[in-house]
Amino acid sequence: MAFEQSKQVIQQMVAAGVIPGASYAVMHGQAIQAAQVGVAQLQPTEKPLWPHALYDLASVTKVVGTTTLALQLMAAGQLDIKRPVHDYLPAFKNRQVTILNLMTHTSGLSGYIQNRNALPADQLLAAIQALPVSAANLNHRVVYTDLGLILTGLIIEQLVGEPIQDAITKRVLTPLQLPDATFTPQSALAVPTTYSPQAGLRQGVVHDPKAAVLGAHCGSAGLFASTADLIKFAQLMLGQIDVPTVLDQTTIASLYHDWTPNHELRRSFGWNLWRRGEQRPPVIFHTGYTGTLFMLDRQSQSALVFLSNRVHPTVRNSEFLPARRRLIAAWLADTDKF
Repeated sequence: MAFEQSKQVIQQMVAAGVIPGASYAVMHGQAIQAAQVGVAQLQPTEKPLWPHALYDLASVTKVVGTTTLALQLMAAGQLDIKRPVHDYLPAFKNRQVTILNLMTHTSGLSGYIQNRNALPADQLLAAIQALPVSAANLNHRVVYTDLGLILTGLIIEQLVGEPIQDAITKRVLTPLQLPDATFTPQSALAVPTTYSPQAGLRQGVVHDPKAAVLGAHCGSAGLFASTADLIKFAQLMLGQIDVPTVLDQTTIASLYHDWTPNHELRRSFGWNLWRRGEQRPPVIFHTGYTGTLFMLDRQSQSALVFLSNRVHPTVRNSEFLPARRRLIAAWLADTDKF
């Protein structure tokens, strides 16, 4: 069987208590291996995992949703990523930062928003648009931030006339016929995130605090999905199915290149790039704070869908990031065999 190293690392993560459990799929060509391992929750009582369990994707929302929608609007000639953000959002005063900067995390956005998680949505959006820009970082340094995708979401809202999450549902999730993906899950269908005796179990409610404040206007997080959903999305991204109303194959192929302003900072449009030397094209991937990972290798026709709730019962989990690095290395080693 293929992907033995990847599956072994996932089993080890559960056995070592790094994560309560995981729903995952490994794909190569038309072959798909999907499974659940471990449990859905540990506290206040242990509960098993189930097929089609919904996970809080966290920042994987950025690529499945907002990035895809931005690419649609680019292809339709409605969005010019080289134009300044200010042209679309006049409250954003800097006139050098472009939409491409936002989507490649080269915007130079900096600063801290006081009491960020306690602000109402309108004040949080105003504060984000008022943040300073580092001239030294603009165009020259990748500094990953949710803010770029939040701002891109606001720009998309200006173009389509509805909240970003509603637009993603109508223009991405529905035409792809994703079976489970939603921004408004029934709590019983979702794997929980945090738990404490004081706050109780967080289930079916977005974990990200900015997304919780912004609701349907958040383009950086908020989507819940199952492995079946991301398998279908991976098939689109690998060219195994063709849904040009969502993304055409020429646009998808362009994502496997460096989109940063000087083409040297190893970020694609919305996606991250993993370079594999000169002989093979890069892999595109994205991670999510809650414990999600999505990797795509178009050349070998391979994908990894990894959904976990590593923040359950608590976000204090120092072992997860090293374990995730081991999983990435294992999957890359597995795909090297193809």
